[in-house]
Amino acid sequence: MRALTLAAAVCVVLPSARALAEGDVSVEATRHDDALEVVCRAALDAPPELIWQTLTDYGHLAEFIPGLRSSKVVSQNGAVTVVEQAGEARFLFFTYPIEVTVVSTERPPHLIEARLLKGNLKRMDGAYRIAPQAGGRALLSWTGVVEAESMPPLIGEMLMRSIIEDQFRGMVREIERRNVLRREREVRK
Repeated sequence: MRALTLAAAVCVVLPSARALAEGDVSVEATRHDDALEVVCRAALDAPPELIWQTLTDYGHLAEFIPGLRSSKVVSQNGAVTVVEQAGEARFLFFTYPIEVTVVSTERPPHLIEARLLKGNLKRMDGAYRIAPQAGGRALLSWTGVVEAESMPPLIGEMLMRSIIEDQFRGMVREIERRNVLRREREVRK
């Protein structure tokens, strides 16, 4: 689950790719029973390869994903990677610690699927998708379902939605930052 972070574990967006301007982020969450269905999207002026590299940069995720304290690769076998992650979700004065082990299956160059292996979330499964667009741009999306263990309904939903959005935006900011560095290197050549 290369970079399916806690952020990914909690994102939602439904507008079409055409509705998103470059750099825009859309997040939408819908409650279904005790689970939260999330869709996050961002239109990026970055090559899909750079997006993929950022999503799969496990050793540095805690440096740019809000709420993520640690991210460690436990094992890797071909396209399947097991990652332990720890952090917390915060909303107003509520805090919920998150400790998960996720398994991701990479399907290069456009799909990373992730599911919860164990941890203090009841359920988390989803996928990052990179859809190349004209002019070297791409639409990044994360869709998934997240369900926390014993959390107050309304507060839990707001807390999970908030951390998913923050973390997805953190991923987008890092992709944009790396793209600026890439362009600067190209100009110097």
